[in-house]
Amino acid sequence: MSSNPHPVIIAARRTPIATRGRALGELTITDLAAPVIRATIADAEATLGAPADIADVILGNCMGPGGNPGRAAALAAGLGQLVPGGTVDRQCGSGLAAILDAAVASRYDRRMRVAGGVESASTAPARSIDGIPYAKAPFTPHGLPDPDMTRAAEELAAHDGITRARQDAHAARSHARARAAQAEGRLTAELVPLAGLLHDDAIGGAEKLLPRLTPLFPGGTLTAGTATRISDGAASVVVAPPGTASGLAVRASAVIGCDPALPGIGAAAAIRAALAAADADLADIAAFEIVEAFAAQSLAVLGRLGLTDNDPRVCSDGGALALGHPWGASGAVAVVRLFSRLVRRDAPPGTLGVAAASVGGGLGIAAVLEVVR
Repeated sequence: MSSNPHPVIIAARRTPIATRGRALGELTITDLAAPVIRATIADAEATLGAPADIADVILGNCMGPGGNPGRAAALAAGLGQLVPGGTVDRQCGSGLAAILDAAVASRYDRRMRVAGGVESASTAPARSIDGIPYAKAPFTPHGLPDPDMTRAAEELAAHDGITRARQDAHAARSHARARAAQAEGRLTAELVPLAGLLHDDAIGGAEKLLPRLTPLFPGGTLTAGTATRISDGAASVVVAPPGTASGLAVRASAVIGCDPALPGIGAAAAIRAALAAADADLADIAAFEIVEAFAAQSLAVLGRLGLTDNDPRVCSDGGALALGHPWGASGAVAVVRLFSRLVRRDAPPGTLGVAAASVGGGLGIAAVLEVVR
């Protein structure tokens, strides 16, 4: 092992991602998370050659029933009553935020933690105030912009002049990359099959339909094919203290705020801040996993970073436009994908990757991860 001073992700797994109401539609967030936690710990113990002493389980979740899903999942995974469990809500960045929280804690008490995210859009409870239903809680106080995320993506496309053609091309590229990765088995090792589902169910589903889809708003450019599918799924990692084993070291991270009227741009500033903290440049990064909530949002982030639409380092096996977007899990899925791209494929020590997400309400979150052996 190197003399790496940073906490290390030593194992990473996820469920297949299923479109809301399909193969995973009857599973609760606990049903989704517990098998992934068990699989991730088993991988960690195989790497260590010894039992993993898990201090805590921290999960991101956005729309579940409350009641601390992290604790419920820890118990359901069989970790015993003494392992506590906690839950983080940074909306689409929740899974990544949970991993970063675990890294900070592991650095100081030198114990391992399970962290990740889970979302079951299929079983999310209906919400109401005085009997009046609402689709989402407010992201900002009264008087500040608080757009629906789909409307926000449409407005961002208009703001940046991102055409329908570019969005369609971006979504098609995401599906094509994911389809190739699935066919070549590059996704298999990270998956924990559930309910008979062996692979992500949305890959390729919209690819041929993209040019024929109707805009979601009159005169607009977004379509159902350039907005990611609402999904169910879970992902988790084991975060270990510095020097424990090989894997992905959490070298630096950043969480930033941005204009809540344009929440889709948050990842760009977060990536720049995390790179500055890591003393690294965009050119140093071998792999990016940026959550693709919408094609327009992804393109806006790439544009602000000065990256091309088809940069081969970005979501090289397809992103959320093809795989699906289980909100609270997606940031953790990005880390699992980096683990597969860099650790499972034997990237040399020192190779850098970035995981990032733009977040409703005007946030961005990013982490710089480094291969250590």
